[in-house]
Amino acid sequence: MKKIVSVLSLLCTNLAISTVQANESFTFLTNWYAQAEHGGFYQAQADGEYKKQGLDVTLHMGGPQVNVMQLMAAGQADCTLGDNGQALESWQAGVHGVTVATVFQHSPTVFISHEKISTPQQLANKTFLLATEAYTSFWPWAKNELGFTQTKIRPYTFSVQPFIADDQLVQQGYVTSEPYAIAKGGKPFYVYPLSDWGYPPYGNSIICMADTVKKRPQAVAAFVKASMQGWKDYLNDPTLGNQAIRQANPQMSAEQIAFGIAQIKKYQLVTGGDAQQGGIGIITRTRLKQTWDMLVKNHLIEPSKVPFAQTYSLQFIAPAKVMP
Repeated sequence: MKKIVSVLSLLCTNLAISTVQANESFTFLTNWYAQAEHGGFYQAQADGEYKKQGLDVTLHMGGPQVNVMQLMAAGQADCTLGDNGQALESWQAGVHGVTVATVFQHSPTVFISHEKISTPQQLANKTFLLATEAYTSFWPWAKNELGFTQTKIRPYTFSVQPFIADDQLVQQGYVTSEPYAIAKGGKPFYVYPLSDWGYPPYGNSIICMADTVKKRPQAVAAFVKASMQGWKDYLNDPTLGNQAIRQANPQMSAEQIAFGIAQIKKYQLVTGGDAQQGGIGIITRTRLKQTWDMLVKNHLIEPSKVPFAQTYSLQFIAPAKVMP
């Protein structure tokens, strides 16, 4: 009997080891320090959703000087979080990233002003605070579509103090971030999402190397499915995800995380748009083509160098169907 028990115990131990080894390693690089905008990924890791899908996921943080596309191309990550327009521009530069899903159904990029306006053209005479990446993303679109061709520009260094101090400035930002810091200044301000004015890109898209999509489709599918479930769970109860965020980024306060979640819900970044019918994370050819067309129109990519059909894949998110 002792021998039988011992054999059974050994079999159980071997089975457990086999299960652990069956979890495939997968590295994901976010586009900033851990925050509410990444909550679904941290939730999926904290509550074991990735493990349920057979993955051992490592989450790495990006930051203000981190080029996530280049790091992914260098083999530092299997997939990354980024603007789907950025992925198209990187393709032209030789980094063949494929958009496989998104987190936000529209861009969280906003302009913030001290005065209330009825049309974007009323901002044309203001001075804008813009970060470097604006010049290859939303700013060429804003100049051509909103008439900001003669607008004055000052560099945005990720401090909102210059905006608070000068009523004539217009601040770029994320709807989930800068308004939180500006509100502490005590002055009234107004937030205008660029998507309300026709800016087409998704926000926080999941982008993987074309080679990864080709060689590891099951792992990509598992990551996408688990991440979207993570986002659903995070919006229902963010406790586990928030704990993981603050462990990764101790500088992130509980108050700021709560603000980010509230903004995500208010603007239906995750659950709005096509997500209502296609599920959280859904991307469509029509929306992706609008971004491609915008970049071509603004001479940020050349059509012959960025074959649209190769820059995205619907095969992973379409069957996931994690409904809001």
